[in-house]
Amino acid sequence: MLQLFEFLQQYSDYVIIGLLLLMSVIMLAAVIERFLFLKHVNVAKYSNIHALEIDLNRNMTVISTVGANAPYVGLLGTVIGILLTFFQIGHGDGEVDASAIMMHLSLALKATALGILVAIPSMMFYNGLGRKVEVNRLKWKVLNTQKDKE
Repeated sequence: MLQLFEFLQQYSDYVIIGLLLLMSVIMLAAVIERFLFLKHVNVAKYSNIHALEIDLNRNMTVISTVGANAPYVGLLGTVIGILLTFFQIGHGDGEVDASAIMMHLSLALKATALGILVAIPSMMFYNGLGRKVEVNRLKWKVLNTQKDKE
């Protein structure tokens, strides 16, 4: 058990921050792809609304999944940090230094802050792109309603 706590103490920050960084890179790649696609999509070339919706919604789930799960990854880092703080208190020499405890607890909270920092822009991009998707869907409906009337 001691080895597990030593491993967590050495590597938990790197794993959590690395995972959040990976999530943000994946989200940014999906956002860039969606912006480029939505900027150049020609809804008139689609004869079927379902084919259009498949293309419009591609990678939107990735963006929302990052936004929904990044705070939980950060929270996991915070829980591990708090767990390690209590472990250090329990395996100390019997003296409890309140300032050291507060420092360790405040450092543990950085993971949650980073998770929220990844989640907020992700959800903002998701909502903004979702609006562009809806506008393109409505453009298709307008075009096809006009064709039906002619």
